[in-house]
Amino acid sequence: MTYETNISKRNRLLAPEVIKNLEKRNFEGFYCEGKDDVIKKIISLIPKEETISWGGSKTLDEIGIKEYFEQNNYKTINRDKAKTKEKRRELIFEGLRADNFLMSANAISYDGEIVNIDGHGNRISALCWGPKKIIMVVGMNKLEKTLEEAISRARNYAAPINAQRVSSVFEVETPCINKGRCFDCKSETSICSHILITRLSYPKKRIKIILTNENLGY
Repeated sequence: MTYETNISKRNRLLAPEVIKNLEKRNFEGFYCEGKDDVIKKIISLIPKEETISWGGSKTLDEIGIKEYFEQNNYKTINRDKAKTKEKRRELIFEGLRADNFLMSANAISYDGEIVNIDGHGNRISALCWGPKKIIMVVGMNKLEKTLEEAISRARNYAAPINAQRVSSVFEVETPCINKGRCFDCKSETSICSHILITRLSYPKKRIKIILTNENLGY
């Protein structure tokens, strides 16, 4: 039995416990083995007539769901099609009124608390309020035993890598880019302006979490 197979087996055993704890917190939880199953689950949750938007997410890029929506004529609000900063900002606001908003998480504790870090705050704004449904795709690699460990993962692992990713498109200069870990900086270009802990879904089942046995995102 290979190392990767052992990890996959562990993920399958752990997922039901985490989903049970998520549902105690009024989230709706699902488990999918791989990317194809994730796409099928997302499609099952979104009627064709409903609008769809999303936040910046390496996970969504990796599973190819955005391309699926575009190729199959879903009603998307796609900020990446904007030609100007003003139009992009307009589409981000429009996304807050979407029927469905897709995103991932930076970390989830075994007990079912979700941690996200944001620079501008548009992604966590949608998570808190606006879209009728939040559909969150989360690789099992983002699970941590405690809330404290989940926050540490978000700050010391996910944020420095995301800062590197964002810096290839926008002007970002933070200590974590050069050192690889969080320095609790106050840089004007910090991507860590907001740290959100989501401990409950309100209304019940508004936030739907798809755990997958894939190593996705940061």
